[in-house]
Amino acid sequence: MIVMRRPQRGDPYWIWLLHGWELLGWAITALLCVITLFADVPAPQAYGSLALMAALGAANVLVRRRRGDAPVRTGYAYLGLLVVSLGALSWMRDGFGALYFVLLPQFVVYANGPRSALASSGLAAVAVSAGGTLREGWSVAGLAGNSVSSIGVYAVSAVAVLVTPRALELRDERARLRAQLADARTELAEAQKRQGAAEERERMAREIHDTLAQGFASIIVLAEAARSGLAADPERSTRQLSSIERTARENLAEARVLVGSGPAGGTAAGSVAATLRRTLDRFAEDTGLTVEAELAEVDCDQPTRVALLRCTQESLANVRKHAAASTVSVVLARRPGAIELEVTDDGRGFAVGASRGFGLNGMRRRLEEFGGELTVTSSAGDGTRVLVLIPAYDGETM
Repeated sequence: MIVMRRPQRGDPYWIWLLHGWELLGWAITALLCVITLFADVPAPQAYGSLALMAALGAANVLVRRRRGDAPVRTGYAYLGLLVVSLGALSWMRDGFGALYFVLLPQFVVYANGPRSALASSGLAAVAVSAGGTLREGWSVAGLAGNSVSSIGVYAVSAVAVLVTPRALELRDERARLRAQLADARTELAEAQKRQGAAEERERMAREIHDTLAQGFASIIVLAEAARSGLAADPERSTRQLSSIERTARENLAEARVLVGSGPAGGTAAGSVAATLRRTLDRFAEDTGLTVEAELAEVDCDQPTRVALLRCTQESLANVRKHAAASTVSVVLARRPGAIELEVTDDGRGFAVGASRGFGLNGMRRRLEEFGGELTVTSSAGDGTRVLVLIPAYDGETM
């Protein structure tokens, strides 16, 4: 049995037409009931036709509510009642045979497939023709006359039966596609949410590594140096303790930025060359290494400035921890279409392909956000060269 749901946006036009036809049929049936109540109709015909139309309406409501319980049996029972009622109404009332056409969608809605729809609709045509002939007085000519209109309606029902299954297939296919699209959108939203969470975790890890972790590492090194030189060189230890205090304060400021209670970017706006100069001076003071710097004034926005600073800090931290170098050289320059940062040292070097550290990967990920590139050149005994390129166009860094 096909019990049609309410049409939805995107359904084939035939489904909308059939649904509207069904509603119109019940509206006309209800109007005939009202006319019967107030028209001058003999009592037997009036009460009989009202009872039949009321029974059809009640049965329709009942079958729709019970469509999940033995749908084939309840559908055939309803169609049987419909056939009998149409024949009886055609027999009792003049012109009521037109209800066959009015209620024609019922044979499509409640039949269990095209064959049963055609069969039940054919039985209704026979019942309506026979009912009209009996009301007028039985004759072959009368039966033939009444059958002409019934055959015409039956032809319409045949077209409806042939068109509806395909329309229902299209409807159900579109419903499946809509459901699949909704599921795909949900999965995509969840995937984007997971990806966003993963990217945020990675960003936080990178920020912590480039700021807090480097600061704590510096504090540890300075504290060890200050403790060992406290008796031999109190003045140097005092400078180291001051550097520890500054680093701790900077770490506190960075921590506030990470939890959202400090200014975005983690560093005040200003000249990138001046910012790098302060960082290099601190590094030279803390480590005692020789730092050679050639820092050009380049125009860039705050995110790019922060990226250049973080790359410099990470490179210097690697020199401090791993290089055993005596001299570090830092060059900041504007090249055609790019800002270039180069950090080199004369330390022990390393095998770049075997490096698995978080710092270099973090620098690459940070630069990818700007369309930048990181190139690391090193070999055992030959020192290390870190080259950072960030695109810049018409004086504005992207």
